[in-house]
Amino acid sequence: MSQSPLILDHVSKTFSGKMAVNDVSFTVNSGEIVGFLGPNGAGKTTTLRMALGLIKPDAGAVSLFGDTPGANAFGRIGFLPEERGLYKKQTARESIALMARLNGIKGKEAIRRADEMLDRYGLSDAKKKKNKDMSKGMAQKVQLLGAIVHDPEFYMLDEPFSGLDPVNQKILEDMVREIASRDRTIVFSTHVMEHAERLCDRIILMSGGKKVFDGTTQAALATAPRRLVVGSDDMEALLAVVTPMSEKLVKREDGTFSLIMKDQVKTQTVLEQLVQKQIGLTRYEPKAPTLHEAFVAMVGNDGLHSLPEDGAE
Repeated sequence: MSQSPLILDHVSKTFSGKMAVNDVSFTVNSGEIVGFLGPNGAGKTTTLRMALGLIKPDAGAVSLFGDTPGANAFGRIGFLPEERGLYKKQTARESIALMARLNGIKGKEAIRRADEMLDRYGLSDAKKKKNKDMSKGMAQKVQLLGAIVHDPEFYMLDEPFSGLDPVNQKILEDMVREIASRDRTIVFSTHVMEHAERLCDRIILMSGGKKVFDGTTQAALATAPRRLVVGSDDMEALLAVVTPMSEKLVKREDGTFSLIMKDQVKTQTVLEQLVQKQIGLTRYEPKAPTLHEAFVAMVGNDGLHSLPEDGAE
């Protein structure tokens, strides 16, 4: 497989006069797990559909496996669309086998692979269960198995975690990790930052149809403000030390303070100052940055108004 199975070069798309994707460029390299992130309406789904050739860009170019998206990608892509859909009267086995056949796997081999996938991912009991009788989580896993049954080189998963409870989200994350362990390339879109934080080598952030960040997860986290939670029985003395070093200071319900440190201030510096002033601490807790905080720092709260605040205190 090419080192860069997917290249988008200044692609744009307009619907009814509204710019859905505006001059977006990026490259996906072989073996990467790329999180394609942003709030609902950011242009993620439209961009993925252009990448697959399902819709044509108004401007720019797409290269998929070194060519315009088309027949050359047959059997090499595993695609999970945002819109969920299984034939209600089919069984799980039939649905997965159908997707295998559509991707070039012959009849009996398609059934064998469907059974193998259901066994491997703990869904053996669902082999003969009709799709209409499945829970939402089980049906979503069956649809994902249909996208991966032909063992493609490159996976595009559009909001794979949407609508799932935490248990099924964890199962799906484990499936993504297992796929990646076989040196496959994965791009998945999501508006829930925690999934990307746990899974991705690299992230691309969309906002308002534009790409606003493209880099490693660690590079994104480095843009987040550095937060610290501190508490003391002598709050007046505590505030005298930390206020000059804080960009923002907020009192919490438990009486402690959450502070965002100024750019040049290190958490160690704060601690050293507190010790030097002999201020007894009831709490001193540096908080790990989150992708949500990083992206708010990049584009502001308005740009990420529909994002959940992952684990924010």
